[in-house]
Amino acid sequence: MALTGADAEISVNGHRRPHNAVLQLNDGDVIRVGQPARGLRTYLTVRGGFDVPAVLGSRSTDTLAGLGPEQVRAGDVVPIGEFEGTFPNVDAVASAVPATGTVELKLLPGPRSDWFSDHAAITAQVWSVSSRSNRVGVRLEGNGLTRDTAYQDQELPSEAMVRGCVQVPPSGEPIIFLNDHPVTGGYPVIGVLTEADVDLAAQLQPGQAVRFRWSN
Repeated sequence: MALTGADAEISVNGHRRPHNAVLQLNDGDVIRVGQPARGLRTYLTVRGGFDVPAVLGSRSTDTLAGLGPEQVRAGDVVPIGEFEGTFPNVDAVASAVPATGTVELKLLPGPRSDWFSDHAAITAQVWSVSSRSNRVGVRLEGNGLTRDTAYQDQELPSEAMVRGCVQVPPSGEPIIFLNDHPVTGGYPVIGVLTEADVDLAAQLQPGQAVRFRWSN
């Protein structure tokens, strides 16, 4: 098995083990994973994968749509699949670690950027990650964005959403959509994050500072 993503303290039977490394385990071994000092999400992978029924070709759980297997709870036993292929010939790999402090995210103009007359308002301030964030989206707190006067009293019909959309609800505080985002939404999308920066956003901790920068 291996643990990647946010670097957390790992132990097997009480002995510290490395992050981003292949760990050989025996039946009955006990793995403990601590809370990451930086970043939010640590990923556990096993040789052979998790042998749970696939839904629409995926074995992950969509928390918003309720698709996929049940979320893992204390006491659950998760079966492991049969291994196919060759085993990696490396013991450990170097990997970028989640950023600390203020994180800058690059923003491309969204389909409803014209609903906001002051495009500098989203980049001029430092936003804070809300504790209400989850796999659906990163909620930001700060001075809410104001719609252009032409759209003050208008609402949108639902339209398609993609991973990385920065949607602005009536509060004016942006929401960055992550993997479990809704497929449609009715609030204007001022911008869309670049693919790499969505991954940065997924590791943001509650209370962490965020700045946006418009990207050409």
